Amino acid sequence: MTVHPSLFSTIGSTGTPLAHRMRPKKLGEFLGQEQLLGKGKPLREAIERGIVGSMVLWGPPGSGKTTLARLVANHTDRKFVLFSAVTEGVPRVREIIKEAQHRRSIDGCNTILFCDEIHRFNKAQQDAFLPWVEEGIITLIGATTENPSFELNAALLSRLRVFVLEPLKPEHITSIIQNAIKCLGNDLPENKSSISVTKNGIRLLVRNADGDARRALNTIEAVWEHAITLESAPDSLSADFIESVLERRLARYDKSGEEHYNLISALHKAIRGSDVEAALYWLARMIDGGEDPMYLARRIVRIALEDIGLADPRALQVTLQAKDAYHFLGKPEGELALVEAVVYLATAPKSNRIYEAWNHAQQAARVHPAEPVPRHIRNAPTALMKELGYGLDYRYDHTEGGHAAGQEYLPDCLKGVRWYEPTNSGFEKTLAERIAWWSNQKKSIR
Repeated sequence: MTVHPSLFSTIGSTGTPLAHRMRPKKLGEFLGQEQLLGKGKPLREAIERGIVGSMVLWGPPGSGKTTLARLVANHTDRKFVLFSAVTEGVPRVREIIKEAQHRRSIDGCNTILFCDEIHRFNKAQQDAFLPWVEEGIITLIGATTENPSFELNAALLSRLRVFVLEPLKPEHITSIIQNAIKCLGNDLPENKSSISVTKNGIRLLVRNADGDARRALNTIEAVWEHAITLESAPDSLSADFIESVLERRLARYDKSGEEHYNLISALHKAIRGSDVEAALYWLARMIDGGEDPMYLARRIVRIALEDIGLADPRALQVTLQAKDAYHFLGKPEGELALVEAVVYLATAPKSNRIYEAWNHAQQAARVHPAEPVPRHIRNAPTALMKELGYGLDYRYDHTEGGHAAGQEYLPDCLKGVRWYEPTNSGFEKTLAERIAWWSNQKKSIR
């Protein structure tokens, strides 16, 4: 594709970032989100009718949240007011409310308050929106990359409709890139009349965008500025040229947000499901995203306890050693210790029977919190306690045949319970055989 580029935000005539210049002005120009804006979909019909209530747009960066909010304002003839929860506070909210009230009283114009990064407001601050949403003074459109269920207070969330936006598909990003290239100006070096972008170059830009339109446009901008500032600007921007310009791509990852929990869940479940490749992939995603290795180490130890248990007692040793090795070596060599532990856990026999047994025991302790200890196994350090029968008829197991006296160690209400049922996997098969043997020994003595 041959293009006539301009210089974007820092070079060129407009000084306006490409991402802003390319923002759709009409609903028909909006690419993606067909699940919300396709023909006959409720949101599209509401926008076209001009009847839109307060809402939350939840989606990843560059999925079109801000653009969609602006289009809602344009199609409903409402004043669009941009508010950032990152840089502004409740006093600014109050100012916007006063302006909205004045605007309505003067010319009947309603206001859309677009709160970008609404999750950055704490739940107490979010209360500042509540009465004005209820009264209809503003139509609140919040944008968030985080799960609204976790980040918005219940009172406000109950008054907002949640719309989920998805990462843009490759075909949408391709169209955005091609449209961006077509709109570029003519600020070229004197010796250039045009510069082309190869098909492989466009494919690389699409892949690098990872469903994020803003990232795609910012990347084009950066690559183009670099190209035309060279003493000899290339005739064609190839994939190799673009790759040489791009900084190392950072994975979409928020160590404190929903994606953090999604990825650690994926890692845990891949190990539980004995899928080595999937476990390695999710581990790599988290490490590449800047996750705290000690957090990963702690989760790996937990997996050894929760999902492998006594099916392979070495799993705990391996994970603790991996933690220590990383602490000793640091990055990047120490990462291999975590990798080894993950592979070991993924290939180990699985059992959650210890985890389940402990849950059962805890539940029993809550249901029966005050059951007396059977007298024969009570401690009797004083004469009075002995007179009261403490320790009476206790049988010392080591002196009994088979080292089992066959006596009862549980309160009466819990006699006969079986909480730990070993699997036939790994070392637990041996434990099952031992438990059966001890049970038979006790029965023979009784």
